[in-house]
Amino acid sequence: MNGFLKEAEKLIKEYKDYVPSHKEVCRILEKEFLTKEDLAKLLNVSSKEDIMLMAKKAQKLTRENFGKVVLLYAPLYIANYCQNGCVYCGFSYSKNYKREKLSFEEIENELEKMKEEGIDSVIILTGEDRINSSFEYIEKACSIATEFMSEVSIEVYPLYEEEYRRLSNIGVVGITIYQETYQKDNYQKLHPFGPKKDFEFRLNAPERALKAGFHEACVGPLLGLSEPRKDVLCAILHAEHLLEKFPKAEISISFPRFRSAGTDFVPSYTVSDREFIKFLVIARLYLPRVGIVLSTRESPLLRDALLDVCITKMSAGSKTTVGGYAKEKDEDAGAQFEVEDRRSVSEVVDVIIKKGLRPEFTNWVKGVKGI
Repeated sequence: MNGFLKEAEKLIKEYKDYVPSHKEVCRILEKEFLTKEDLAKLLNVSSKEDIMLMAKKAQKLTRENFGKVVLLYAPLYIANYCQNGCVYCGFSYSKNYKREKLSFEEIENELEKMKEEGIDSVIILTGEDRINSSFEYIEKACSIATEFMSEVSIEVYPLYEEEYRRLSNIGVVGITIYQETYQKDNYQKLHPFGPKKDFEFRLNAPERALKAGFHEACVGPLLGLSEPRKDVLCAILHAEHLLEKFPKAEISISFPRFRSAGTDFVPSYTVSDREFIKFLVIARLYLPRVGIVLSTRESPLLRDALLDVCITKMSAGSKTTVGGYAKEKDEDAGAQFEVEDRRSVSEVVDVIIKKGLRPEFTNWVKGVKGI
């Protein structure tokens, strides 16, 4: 087991039922840097007053470390073939629906449409199927994307270090990979078959990518699959581990909540808006310079509110279907999950500007020497 997971397990046991008083919360927030024990304690806070105090401090730290910039990006799904039996996912092998894979010409059409809408930072996504979505197919798709976009990242199945190096050499800069849940026993139940069943290989993917030359990595759990506080604690310590090991890299964290994906799966846990906000602000309090990403899984109202507090990167105009930008198709048919915020890129930009923030489409890290 990775060291940070052992540490998280110890903290979870020690502070499982510990709820800090209001005075203790205030004392913790007065600190310049939080300890791991502080982190574990704050995860048990539930009062609105204390969460608001935490949010105020998180907002201050965000402005100090990131200014008023919010980076916008969009996902591009190029294939939905998958060999995994994930019980909660719309792409699961067990789900019977039409599988699709874009041709390279269709990928160009998608990218052109995204560019027309203002997007200049893209994440390439596939299901996990090395036959129908081979590494060579992903590599070519990324090569095409680098001709259109200033920044290209991937959210595909875990690769080997040499494969990440090949992608880095053609201009891919970032990896997003969700562990789904850091609780290994439950992870095995949720992934009954398929290559994704290998917990450790997935967990170590960000390190392989960063070793191979990637500049950015985003990690996190899918909230609702397991006990949320445990997963959030593990994810925050995972991000810290990557920051310590790769101090010149840009490390981000995200806490997507489970959304219906056309399956019969019912999550074991429900994360309320208040608890969700608490998790995000705690991530900022503990890791002041970590990026925090918010997807279109969340409602426009909540996304707009969090812009002022701790978010540094968010998706806009997202389509979670294969070919969803250039083709006219049902936005939910064949989607990996339901999108809550269906606003256009320009509508999201307007909100950001009205809040006194600055929308950006090109990440600062690209082109910086020595990274």
